[in-house]
Amino acid sequence: MEIRVDNLTGDKIIGLIAEHLRGMAADSPPESIHALDLEGLKRPEVTFWSVWEGDELLGCGALKELDPLHGEIKSMRTSASHLRKGVAKRVMEHIIQEAEGRGYKRLSLETGSPDSFAPARKLYEHFGFQYCEPFADYIEDPYSVFMTKEL
Repeated sequence: MEIRVDNLTGDKIIGLIAEHLRGMAADSPPESIHALDLEGLKRPEVTFWSVWEGDELLGCGALKELDPLHGEIKSMRTSASHLRKGVAKRVMEHIIQEAEGRGYKRLSLETGSPDSFAPARKLYEHFGFQYCEPFADYIEDPYSVFMTKEL
């Protein structure tokens, strides 16, 4: 698996982000969807990575800087044809390593509360994330779960 910074212009990654946004919309009302679209992922405070095996896109993930000591995980997605192959685990390891390298003291995320998000929550728990109150600009929402990890 090769993880690389992605400029979000290739057809495959554009398709995966569209799949990601459709997945969010399937389980959450519009006001509860916090996934970034392509333009949001291109903002300077966001670093976006894609995961490849040869010319096949396996997944993606992003890290948004909230402040010099706090980062947020965004856009974690494994391509539907590559689920349960360790892609998300590898992306999480990469993002945590990057956050530590940047000197962040805390890494947080927002994910969904519906049952369809249970595998994601289990992954985050595996990496030591703890449930927490909303952070940054988030507010309480029955469709959201907030998690954080001290680095």
